[in-house]
Amino acid sequence: MKWILGVFSLFWKIIVGMLFVFMSLLFFPVLSLLVQRPQWHRAAFKGFVVWSWTFRFLCFYQVKKIQYETLGEGPYVFVSNHASYLDIFIFPSMFPKLPHLFLGKSEILKYPLIRTYFKSFNIPVFRDNRMKAAKSYIQSKRALKNNWSLVIFPEGGIPDWEQPRMDSFKDGAFRMAKDMNVAIVPITFVNNFKLFSDPTDWLGPARPGIAKVIVHPAISKEEVSHLTSLELNDKCFNIINDCLLAENTK
Repeated sequence: MKWILGVFSLFWKIIVGMLFVFMSLLFFPVLSLLVQRPQWHRAAFKGFVVWSWTFRFLCFYQVKKIQYETLGEGPYVFVSNHASYLDIFIFPSMFPKLPHLFLGKSEILKYPLIRTYFKSFNIPVFRDNRMKAAKSYIQSKRALKNNWSLVIFPEGGIPDWEQPRMDSFKDGAFRMAKDMNVAIVPITFVNNFKLFSDPTDWLGPARPGIAKVIVHPAISKEEVSHLTSLELNDKCFNIINDCLLAENTK
């Protein structure tokens, strides 16, 4: 039975991969133009929202978003566990009225189509180059000043071990929030790792379904200013991790 499910999962990953390439090529002419100029980036963001909705529709992924409070205009620093590539694909359509950028590891620039979108619109993080890392940090602060929210996965990548166990959080997101005095919104992706596991895990779980996402109450600017970055790190990790474990043991 396990092998049958594994083969189905592999088949589903291939379908999703083909749809991803098709959609990237379909949207490429418009988005690749809009990301070239900063004054067009708001329009580009709307394009990515449409891309996200289209992806969800074609791949039969619904989202059940549980949000405990209404978010204002922002900007915010969104921090979440990184359970799956689905986290990135569905995020823009989850917050279509809060323009946001992703901070992601520079390795993503190896992929031709993604590189065009990511380098010109989002913010790559170069961990092994201090000068480039400092430039990314300055770019992030500038984005917040211009009322762009930032989406950061503090684990630094999808954990290598079996989920829902999380990796420890890196400190950059919390230092950024303190430096810019910006509220932090913790988010838990409850079951994305069951809907689309790492593609390199060929027989790992993958299927259409409902992605459950819990948007926790924001940590206010006042609390951000009073807590140290380490305290903010621990607080956000515990909020997200406790929810993740509780939801997956029901």
